[in-house]
Amino acid sequence: MESRRRDMELLSNSMAAYAHIRANPESFGLYFVLGVCFGLVLTLCLLVLRLSCRPSPRPPARPGDLSEDEDDDEDEDEEDTIDRAASESLLPVTEIPLETHGPGDGALPVNVFASAEELERAQRLEERERIIREIW
Repeated sequence: MESRRRDMELLSNSMAAYAHIRANPESFGLYFVLGVCFGLVLTLCLLVLRLSCRPSPRPPARPGDLSEDEDDDEDEDEEDTIDRAASESLLPVTEIPLETHGPGDGALPVNVFASAEELERAQRLEERERIIREIW
C-alpha cells in the first residue's frame, strides 16, 4: 500500500511541475540555461584544478646512469624515457653563456644538445607537437 502511495505522490508532483512549467516557460528556460552555465563553469574549474595539481614530471634518466645489470631492461627504460620526454614541454639543454661572445658581435645564446640522443628526442617531440596541432 505504501508503494502505491509513493507512486501517486510522484505522479502528482510530476503533474504539478509540468503545469508550472507550462504556466511559466520563461522561468523554466532561465533556470535551464543557468543550470547549464553553472555546470560548464564547474567543469572548467575542476579541469583547471586537475591540471594545476598534477604532480611534477620526473627528469629523464641519463644514459650514463644505467649500470651493466640493467641492460636487459634498457628497451623498457628507453620507452619510458621517450614517453616522459613526449609529455614534458621542456628538454634538458645546455646554454652557451653570453660571456663567450664579444659584446659587439650580436650573438644570441644558443641551446646546444649534449648528445645526439637528446637531439633525436627533441626532434621526435617537435614532430609529435606538430601532429597534435594539425589534429586540433
